[in-house]
Amino acid sequence: MRIKWFSFIRIVGLISVLTYHFYRNSYPGGFIGVDVFFTFSGFLITALMIDEFARSNRFCLLAFYRRRFYRIVPPLVISILVVVPLTYLVSPDYITGLGKQITAALGFVTNYFEILSGGSYETKFIPHLFIHTWSLAVEMHFYLVWGLIAFLIAKIIGKKQNEDGATRVANFKIAIFLLSMVFLVASATLMAVKSRGLTDYSPVYFDSLTHLFPFFLGAAVATLTGIKSISRPFEGLIRHTNRWLIVALMALSFAGIFALGFKMDFDSRATYTGGILLASILASLAIVLARMLHDHTPNIDEPKWATFIAATSYSMYLYHWPLFVIFSQVTNTNLAVALTIAVGLPCSALSYYVIEPAIAGKETKMDDRLLHSKALKGLLVLVTILLVAVTGYTVKKAPNLTQLENRLWLGGLEQSKDQMSTYKDVMVDAHIVSVNGYTPVDKIPAGVSIIGDSVTAGARDYLLSHIPDSTVDAQANRSMDLAYTTIIAAQKNHVLRKNVVLCIGTNAHNGSEQQLMRLINDLEPGHHLILMTPYDRRANPTWNSSKFADFERATAPHYDFISLTDWQKLAGEHPEVFNGTDGVHFVGRQSGNIIYTQAIDEGLAAAKDKPVKK
Repeated sequence: MRIKWFSFIRIVGLISVLTYHFYRNSYPGGFIGVDVFFTFSGFLITALMIDEFARSNRFCLLAFYRRRFYRIVPPLVISILVVVPLTYLVSPDYITGLGKQITAALGFVTNYFEILSGGSYETKFIPHLFIHTWSLAVEMHFYLVWGLIAFLIAKIIGKKQNEDGATRVANFKIAIFLLSMVFLVASATLMAVKSRGLTDYSPVYFDSLTHLFPFFLGAAVATLTGIKSISRPFEGLIRHTNRWLIVALMALSFAGIFALGFKMDFDSRATYTGGILLASILASLAIVLARMLHDHTPNIDEPKWATFIAATSYSMYLYHWPLFVIFSQVTNTNLAVALTIAVGLPCSALSYYVIEPAIAGKETKMDDRLLHSKALKGLLVLVTILLVAVTGYTVKKAPNLTQLENRLWLGGLEQSKDQMSTYKDVMVDAHIVSVNGYTPVDKIPAGVSIIGDSVTAGARDYLLSHIPDSTVDAQANRSMDLAYTTIIAAQKNHVLRKNVVLCIGTNAHNGSEQQLMRLINDLEPGHHLILMTPYDRRANPTWNSSKFADFERATAPHYDFISLTDWQKLAGEHPEVFNGTDGVHFVGRQSGNIIYTQAIDEGLAAAKDKPVKK
């Protein structure tokens, strides 16, 4: 039994996710579209389980797993084979660790692969092409566990021969509802608890244990409404509700979901202590209303365009992210969106209407004569062989590290060597003073200490050769609290130079401003402090990095020993430096090295006319 109007729920989820990925700055909370899908999947799967039990007094687990396999795996494999050849349009950085990515996707463990590899859903500098399959992993984990639980419940209740069919169905629903609510509360609570104290919420967002509750909310709703096997109270509610009231409430629920997409923030704890749950509740409301509207519109057909978009939504979800990542590296965002849809939609339709049914042994929408022609079969086999060969070759030649990661690794080795040499000189000087009986003089070394993050690390060699008497201490993912620790340690070891350049802020989080003020207070007399604002092409004014840059601009004028150099402004005037990059790093480009060094030189020039800290 196909329920009309369910298509619009899928469409709302798809639009939310696609808009979020295409225009993240304008629609920062669109990731809740995934939770719309999760809630709907939990509802649909559980409702079908109830219908099967009501019809046959049993639930066939193997048949359930088989249906899920044919619905999920073939489109996933096809999308991977189609996408990989397109990676030759972009930098080899985008296929780094490709074999691991594909293995994780096909093994339905992408969510834990990203957690273990330190992947971030929002701020991955070189985004994994298949990071979006984290949601398939969570979904598959739900199917495996929930299917087994439903099978066991059906087995136990189905054996009670002293009960009539209606009683057994009612007991099955009750058991499913109670377990759904237990798992719902446990998972939502775990997400709220584990999100406490985090600065990057990706681990709690990816984790199946913390993100399964939308499925169980949908499952609980299924026991109250159902598809074929509906309860009497729900039947009564349908009879006593006006069609137009249902339409109005359904529109309001969709509006609520879209409004949340504008208000929610991935980096806000409120998202994990109720925001995602609220989105799932609105999705559940829309599901119930769509089910009611189905019975109120017996003579009205669902628009064919809506049915088409809903039917291809899963495949389109698979295609959109890797296609957009690739196309956005070779053109502007709007054209990349158009190309993503132009390529993804036909591939999705071909997958859903032709290839998937053929693999599952079902009827397709194509002319059977064409489908079974030897010429077409031969062509499909040839194309498949070529795609598999290209994918295999690409996986084999994929680098293990991006250019940036390789540069950071080599730079880290050189930096460690330089630091050892510096500390050796300090120890030798201290020993000479001790042997000769001199009175130690607390002297601050002349020159420049540049303290930075991965952007600074990428430009390290150029900085050392073009800024006289300088040292560079840079580390990937360095935040303000880590920078504070580094500077204070150098200060205690008497290796912190007179001019301290702080190139931090891309990894800013809540509390970074307080850490900067702490540094300003604890920096010893005799130093200049040069603040360099962070730049991230993707950031809007609400991002922590943008807020930190504003705070630096506002703070510097209040201290005579602090100067400011506006890398955010200077980098924004040279967008060509970041073409084809993540919008933060210029990956060793000479033009990027030049303007980055220029920014530091401007800060040092401004510091010359200012006194040191007293």
